[in-house]
Amino acid sequence: MKTAIVILNWNGRAMLANYLPTVLSFSQDDAAVIVADNASTDGSPEFLASNYPQVRQIRLERNFGFAGGYNRALKEVDAEYYVLLNSDVEVTHHWLTPLVQFMDVHPDCAAVQPKLHAVAHREQFEYAGAAGGYLDRYGYPFCRGRLFDTIEDDNGQYDFVTEVHWVTGACMMVRASCFREAGGFDETFFAHQEEIDLCWRMRRHGYRLFCVPDSTVYHVGGGTLPQGNPLKTFLNFRNNLTMLWKNLPADERKKVMRMRWWLDYLAAFQTLLLNGNVKDFRAIFRARRAFRTARKDVSEDDRQRLPFVDIKKYAILWHYYVHGRRTYSEIEK
Repeated sequence: MKTAIVILNWNGRAMLANYLPTVLSFSQDDAAVIVADNASTDGSPEFLASNYPQVRQIRLERNFGFAGGYNRALKEVDAEYYVLLNSDVEVTHHWLTPLVQFMDVHPDCAAVQPKLHAVAHREQFEYAGAAGGYLDRYGYPFCRGRLFDTIEDDNGQYDFVTEVHWVTGACMMVRASCFREAGGFDETFFAHQEEIDLCWRMRRHGYRLFCVPDSTVYHVGGGTLPQGNPLKTFLNFRNNLTMLWKNLPADERKKVMRMRWWLDYLAAFQTLLLNGNVKDFRAIFRARRAFRTARKDVSEDDRQRLPFVDIKKYAILWHYYVHGRRTYSEIEK
């Protein structure tokens, strides 16, 4: 088959009930629809078997997280393009065609994403990917349409195809050969920022990534781990540091890690003193400790065998908090 939409599910029966019908209505003529289940205990597999017997299921023996779940499921899917789609995404009419067409005519493109809008505020971009992602000089991810907690309305300001540093795992079309060449997701991440790490590695292999705004989908977001969950804080900090350690060249890595030591602990004390959030404070400290352990398993030979690719030269924190620039457009000016 040419295109396979693979939805990774873990206890997401309610999301499947709400949003799988749109996927089937607007996609099944153009792609196979598959649900890979991370050992759900909420009756998701039984619900699918009873209500959507046409949907193929791949049932995993335990919860391998986003990274491990997709790595295992995609080994069982034979397609030219994989579409990794969260269970809480509402797709729209004709959403798939622009993505497939773009990939067809750009063989150097490893992955694309549509624009992501929020289900709750349909004219607004959604946090988890907006209109394509970037990394600043210290490894902080941000998007066209979203800087930290500032999320823009979509007024057509990003309605042009643009090369990006990373595409969101909430709705990512990835060329299967590129996914395999880059080694798939890093399973030590479990969940969060594993798609950014994969995108970085695919770029290091010489491929390009794009946002194709002719396609739009709507994302609930935070369906598995909502904002403010200390596990989410832990995973984001640990995985972000691990990704930098893996992908930055040695000379740049030393400078970035020195600055991140200060910035991470500043963030920890800010959450404690300004917000009174003890759980996130502890999560950041645990993430720093876990990173120190994780980095020992990164082979220097593996790290150096691929060339470094550019990230943004500026510091997003400086633009946002010191200069008060709240949109991507303001910064890029």
